[in-house]
Amino acid sequence: MQRRMLTKEEEASTGEEVEVRREDQDRINKFSTLHQKETRLEEELKAKLKEKEDLEDISTELELVDEEEKVPYKVGDCFVSLPQPEVLELLSAATERIDGEVSTLKETLDGIHEEMEGLKKVLYGRFGKSINLET
Repeated sequence: MQRRMLTKEEEASTGEEVEVRREDQDRINKFSTLHQKETRLEEELKAKLKEKEDLEDISTELELVDEEEKVPYKVGDCFVSLPQPEVLELLSAATERIDGEVSTLKETLDGIHEEMEGLKKVLYGRFGKSINLET
């Protein structure tokens, strides 16, 4: 559900101004912090999924290479020539590692979303239309 900004007239017609207590401000600050963390983790997740896709594409291409052929494989800042089967194993291990990282990121994001929803309920219950927490 998309929220829109209120006009000055709508703000004035919402009734009494609700006093912002310390615990309300703490909740608002927590929501903001979670939103920033959510944004950063979603970018990281997107990058990991792209990296996994790239590794899978490389693995597919390498399957067409002769098994006896040496293939350059990047280790740190340099490339090492390794046999094709060994490179495929290394790529498979890297893909599995990324799968684990993706799973962890998704679990963390689910927890953040859950916590944000709880904060939204409390804050919208207290402030109604006079607060906008839509991201």
